[in-house]
Amino acid sequence: MGKQTKGQKKSPKTKAKSSKSGIVKILWGLFGIAAVGGILFFLLVSAGLIGYIPKIDQLENPIDKYASQVISTDNELLFTYSLSNDNRIFVDYSELSPHLINALVATEDVRYYSHSGIDIIGLGRVIFKTLILSREESGGGSTITQQLAKLLYSPRANNKIERVFQKPVEWVIAAKLERFYSKDEIINLYLNKYDFNYNAVGIESAARTYFNKTPNELNIEESAMLVGMLKNSSLYNPQRRPEITRDRRNVVITQMQKAGHLNKQVADSLKRLPLEIDFNRSSHVDIVAPYYSQHLAKIMMAKKPERKNYASWHRQQFVEDSVSWVEDPLFGWCHKNKKPDGSSYNIYTDGLKIYSTLDSRMQRYAEAAVKEHLGGYLQDQFFREKKGKSYAPYSREVSDRVDNLMMAAVRQSERYRVLKQGGLSEEEIIRNFKEKPVEMKVFSWEHREVDTLMTPWDSIRYHKNFLRTGFMAMDPLTGHVKAYVGGPDFKFFKYDSATGKRQIGSTIKPYLYTLAMEEGMSPCDGMIHGPIRLMDENGKPWDPRNTRAATGEFVTIKWGLQNSDNWVTAWLMSQFSPYAFARMLQSFGLKTPADPVVSLALGPNDASVYEMVGAYSAFINKGIRVEPMIVTRIEDSYGNEVATFVPRMKEIVSETTSYKMLDMLKGVVDGGTAGRLRRIYNLKGQMGAKTGTTNNNSDGWFMSFTPSLVAGCWVGGDEPSIHFDQMVYGQGASMALPIHGIFYQKVYADKDLNYTDDGVFDIPADFDPCHDRQRYSPDFYRGNDPVIESQGIDDIFN
Repeated sequence: MGKQTKGQKKSPKTKAKSSKSGIVKILWGLFGIAAVGGILFFLLVSAGLIGYIPKIDQLENPIDKYASQVISTDNELLFTYSLSNDNRIFVDYSELSPHLINALVATEDVRYYSHSGIDIIGLGRVIFKTLILSREESGGGSTITQQLAKLLYSPRANNKIERVFQKPVEWVIAAKLERFYSKDEIINLYLNKYDFNYNAVGIESAARTYFNKTPNELNIEESAMLVGMLKNSSLYNPQRRPEITRDRRNVVITQMQKAGHLNKQVADSLKRLPLEIDFNRSSHVDIVAPYYSQHLAKIMMAKKPERKNYASWHRQQFVEDSVSWVEDPLFGWCHKNKKPDGSSYNIYTDGLKIYSTLDSRMQRYAEAAVKEHLGGYLQDQFFREKKGKSYAPYSREVSDRVDNLMMAAVRQSERYRVLKQGGLSEEEIIRNFKEKPVEMKVFSWEHREVDTLMTPWDSIRYHKNFLRTGFMAMDPLTGHVKAYVGGPDFKFFKYDSATGKRQIGSTIKPYLYTLAMEEGMSPCDGMIHGPIRLMDENGKPWDPRNTRAATGEFVTIKWGLQNSDNWVTAWLMSQFSPYAFARMLQSFGLKTPADPVVSLALGPNDASVYEMVGAYSAFINKGIRVEPMIVTRIEDSYGNEVATFVPRMKEIVSETTSYKMLDMLKGVVDGGTAGRLRRIYNLKGQMGAKTGTTNNNSDGWFMSFTPSLVAGCWVGGDEPSIHFDQMVYGQGASMALPIHGIFYQKVYADKDLNYTDDGVFDIPADFDPCHDRQRYSPDFYRGNDPVIESQGIDDIFN
């Protein structure tokens, strides 16, 4: 064929070919423009000029807010500290079940290990099926890395258009994440970030919440259920929608089969299994040791005390906190120690591992002992005594002041504060409290909480009916606090009675007897038993009340402590300066200054269970007091040890004095006011103890110790004027002693704890508590005291 000559017309075929070539050129041009535009767009996104691209340091530390874990000595997770709705516990990749990894990759990103953050094949599938064929059920093309980018950096989209524009940003972030992290690290970050509902953020919290397991303990079907929840944890909620959650779990199992992780027979058998969970919702009021949790947070997060931050009536608290800031390494630890970047630690965001001294089993036994005695017996006796009394739950001596006492309680409530800030007058607030019933939950020992309709005024009065308690048990050699109970129920009674202070009554007596022993007296020294009158510095007489037992007879100091006798105690007080006794109390670790008056001998001063337990440790430790210790060490989120703590001890009396006190305090259990430990609770090993009851039965105390444990308990009303009117129930031996007895029984019954009821105190075999008596020997009385001489001196001392 020849060439086309000038003027010759083009054939239709040639025209069509030329037109097609033009269209192709246009398409290629458009493609080129789109390609250049796309590249430019991604460059702008990558540079942060379009959308949000996190800074390098944020990419290197994408999750910097983790819950801190508090671990018991028996390696149980007691509770966590976290920001609201962010109870994330960091877990390392090595601690993940392989079933979890297999389920995740098989379901969410089957080509995960072969792409670099963006799955081109998956993206093409989405474009073709979802965008072109409009099959929304075909699934998304987001890789695990893209999903992580979305979780970390994408705000919630308000509509589909916003979501479309977020996708390119997530692609860029995903590519950057792939450069910073290995595939295993990306999986780990993703599982640590996802919110599984019920305050379970991250796989560690999810595993504990839904199965009461750690992530490495998850089996195939459990792993499949949690991975299934990743699609939509609100929809696939095993608590609320078990059927569709089971269906979703089975989809994941099918995907695992397709990926070759399971054979058909195993997959089919697993899919037939019912959905079984062991649900444990995380809540700061439902955890083990909630009062301890509150106390530990307060201690660790404390700031350096400044007087301006304390009210005028909190001067003593300011003094105590200032001393603690200097002497206690744990007090204010988060602010006294800095992270590598120079900022302070925060237990709610820094993912610390705090190793507690608590034993989870002993903690549960302590809480059970409180519930068994208070909830199962004592509270009913209190209700019975107050039944029909117009002044209930207050005592009869304040029956004419009940309204005033109630008003004081109302003014301390949160509801009053809110109404006052809202501009209501006092009269309007009182009407609101008294005349407007509201729906509420109230405490009940039997049901824990009960839904009811009640006025706020009646609610306050109702809850004041419940007796409060503080209990603590400690290792007397190390100071490790093993159990810590601050009240009957943290949800309804937030005040911590383990650290709160009340009058200590007769539990103060061993400190006075210690002073006497330290000054050379012995348990066998004594007096003619009878009324004692002491004069204070102002010449005012003090005549302590007492029983009339053994009046006119010679009694020993040991007998006096054994029977908590006030006359013997007052006689001892007459031998020493009240100032010397007040200083002795400070040596024992009682922080509130005591007035140096003669009546101090019977315990009108305040102290906490926490302080008293530490003080009584000196009797076992050869005169050395050990400070209660609640944490042994702390690790950061990377597992680096950042703090260790050791016992803090102080020698306060001689070894010989401690042996004398052991002899006398043993007598309190073996034949004195604490005899119920033997008689009712059948405890056999050597023990020391002391009961305590304050005026009008306002406070019931009991302190006890064995060679391996020292414990303290206080029981009383919310206010001193709320108490038993009858001594039979209101004394320390009735209110507080039984909690000790039940606790020891439970501890000894658990053989895994290695506490046995056959302990013996470490006292030298040849020690004679009376060997050094001089001043009050038979020879001293012979010729000096005609009353004793008439009774027969040798008979008395023999």
